[in-house]
Amino acid sequence: MTTLTPAPPRTTARSAAVGSAIGTTIEWYDFYLYATATALVFKPLFFPTISPTAGTLATFATYAAGFGARPIGAIIAGHLGDRVGRKTMLVGALLLMGLATTAIGALPTFAQVGVLAPALLVVLRVLQGLAVGAEWGGAALLSVEHAPAGRRGLFGSFTQVGSPAGMLLATGIYAGVRAFAGDDVFVSWAWRLPFLLSFVLVAIGLVVRLRLEDAPEFRELKQRDDLARLPVLEVLRTQPKNVLLTTGLRLSQIALYVLLTTYSLTYLQGTFGKHNQVGLVAVMVASALGLISTPLWAHLSDRYGRRPFYLFGAAAGVLALALFFLAAHSGSELLVVLAIVFGVNVVHDAMYGPQAAWFGELFSTRVRYSGASLGYQVGAVLSGGFAPLIAAALLVSGGTWLIVVYFGVLAVLTFASAFYAEETAK
Repeated sequence: MTTLTPAPPRTTARSAAVGSAIGTTIEWYDFYLYATATALVFKPLFFPTISPTAGTLATFATYAAGFGARPIGAIIAGHLGDRVGRKTMLVGALLLMGLATTAIGALPTFAQVGVLAPALLVVLRVLQGLAVGAEWGGAALLSVEHAPAGRRGLFGSFTQVGSPAGMLLATGIYAGVRAFAGDDVFVSWAWRLPFLLSFVLVAIGLVVRLRLEDAPEFRELKQRDDLARLPVLEVLRTQPKNVLLTTGLRLSQIALYVLLTTYSLTYLQGTFGKHNQVGLVAVMVASALGLISTPLWAHLSDRYGRRPFYLFGAAAGVLALALFFLAAHSGSELLVVLAIVFGVNVVHDAMYGPQAAWFGELFSTRVRYSGASLGYQVGAVLSGGFAPLIAAALLVSGGTWLIVVYFGVLAVLTFASAFYAEETAK
């Protein structure tokens, strides 16, 4: 465990936490907006000439491309964030994400420019991935490094709250535009409106982030000229175990989330009908509850430790996913909502809430941005980015039980990582 220096006054800690939350919410709004569109509209607009099954696989492949770019963003941002500062990288990440997302809203479709349309879609998705790869580490560390001792889990969770808040914003706006415009108009052009709105949200986020400052412990390190020359290489040389463990801690956490909030939208269309919105409703309910459950689990981790809740989440994830598939085939919309809420708010958030603090505390200040970002984003690629694609392929190959088995392997790896990672809440 790395000892963090005493935090500044509470008002500064709160400002950093709120600033991180607002910026991260906007980043995740942009990222999840793509995920929602992937499940609902991209297949007919960008991949209309291939079979429905192949179209689903192709759209989820573009979704995975964003995850594939995240470690590259983490490496670049980790290097600059550990040398230049956390704030600078957060401003750059927000700008890149906003421009890429706005551009998606202006893209021509396959009917207009042919294969150039999906090619441009992939390029912009990769830029989104680079931005998210740069975002999380800086936002998490800004909150954790400013936090009062003994409350780093709670203050770090403000960054994590950006995920359900961004998902709620993305699904809420998407569902609202779809309901107001109607299905035909929505698929024709109205799907673009939520993407174009990103330009306004990014402007708001920049105003907030430009007012933030790096934590005193990082500024002191910079003043002493004690910064790592090559932080990514240094963390891999000096703390490879923690990089590996943080990667493992991400596997089932992110996989469970994308399966229940992204893949579920496509799967439920097959069981409840193309125009049924139970999936969107369930994700919106879980996202709203996540604004409470995420900091609650983080607060509990400050009192009882990070490890116990992570072990619970890893073990219960298999049950949560199995319950979702049972609910999907029950014909009951209520059971679907309850299954997704259980999987996201009870199981997933038990891991996600304490995550920012645990990852930050496992690395020294010199390489904290690089180490935390690298483990976080590599884990996201290995499971989260490919989970919907693998699930779609496994469903064709043998059914939902194969998806549960696949997820079970990830859960075992995450459970083992939580068991061996150092308990840092003291």
